[in-house]
Amino acid sequence: MLALGGCDSVPKPKQEPAPASVSATASLDAVAALPASEEPSPRALADFDRAVGLMRAGKQAQAELEFQMLAAGYPTFAGPDINLGILYRKEGRLEQSEEALKTATARNAASASAWNELGVTLRLRGEFPAAASAYEQAIAADANFAPAHRNLGVVLDLYLADPERALTELERYQELSGEEKPVSVWIAELRQRTGRKKPASPPSAPSGE
Repeated sequence: MLALGGCDSVPKPKQEPAPASVSATASLDAVAALPASEEPSPRALADFDRAVGLMRAGKQAQAELEFQMLAAGYPTFAGPDINLGILYRKEGRLEQSEEALKTATARNAASASAWNELGVTLRLRGEFPAAASAYEQAIAADANFAPAHRNLGVVLDLYLADPERALTELERYQELSGEEKPVSVWIAELRQRTGRKKPASPPSAPSGE
């Protein structure tokens, strides 16, 4: 169990939070600017929806087979591989999870979801610099993708000894998500540790006559 240091007067998170992930992604995650001729057919979308439903229902073996077939049949889409990566990770098959998610990022380097999920798996494998890099790639793909900011902040603080950047990322996550606890507690502790004050609120606009 990992605890954060800091002044005893500030409440601290008592253990490492779980990475921000999803149970399943319901998007085929098409490559950006995919030609219309390569758009998924109604049948492909229906097959994908069925596979997502099986995964969410806990029917992992059936879902795995469905996603493998979709990944083979539609190599321009990252969604099947993202879900395979999530499924493998839930079963503790972290090497296979990493492989599937690296395939997803190769298929669609503009997918924030694929990069974030890769970061989650790399973090669980103890590959912290690589996990941080994956989260940074997710943010580069979508600067407003809140889970990647949260996950990057956690890795920077707990594993890479960079509380300054961790604070920036967690503040951005809070701004995007609107979450108060537990992230506000973590932010308060980081502000004490780094000596950075809470940003001043912008001045109120003068009222009209």
